[in-house]
Amino acid sequence: MSLFDHSAKLVFDPLRLSARPAAIKAVFVLAGTLVLALASQISVPMVPVPITMQTFAVTMIGALYGWRLGALTVLAWLAEAAVGFPVLANGAGGLAPFAGATAGYLVSFPIIAAFTGWLAERGWTGDKVIRSFGAHLLANLLCLAIGGLWLASLLGMEKAWLLGVAPFILGAVLKSALAAAALKGLRIYTGR
Repeated sequence: MSLFDHSAKLVFDPLRLSARPAAIKAVFVLAGTLVLALASQISVPMVPVPITMQTFAVTMIGALYGWRLGALTVLAWLAEAAVGFPVLANGAGGLAPFAGATAGYLVSFPIIAAFTGWLAERGWTGDKVIRSFGAHLLANLLCLAIGGLWLASLLGMEKAWLLGVAPFILGAVLKSALAAAALKGLRIYTGR
């Protein structure tokens, strides 16, 4: 079984990606990297880590694409960044973001896409708004934990909490609510 193939019956697959050929899935991966690049530019500058819509896009891609294709899409976007494409927050690209203050958050992104996708495939989305909200919030908190731990290794635990975790908790709650509402709307719109 390849990363593109997934034959099990999924509870939530509004884009019907599980039944599409690999070439179409590749187009979705490319489109997902574009969405991630655009979400990265919606940014509120902060030091040392900006507030962006990246986590919203990452968890939505996980939920919509499923855990395998969602994680693969995020990894493709990170590869684009690593080779120098300006797809990260504030147009950043290259290897520097993978060694600086944002590295832990970047490392967490494919993990949280896979986590959200895995939960969505098991019904934690769509009509189940509370579970959907929970899936996105847990993923966002996991991102903050991984990113915060990396930041703590650079700045110490107290500064990491004050600069890299605490200011982002309210945003995580709001983005999770927005994601749950959007997925509920999509479920209603598609009838699936």
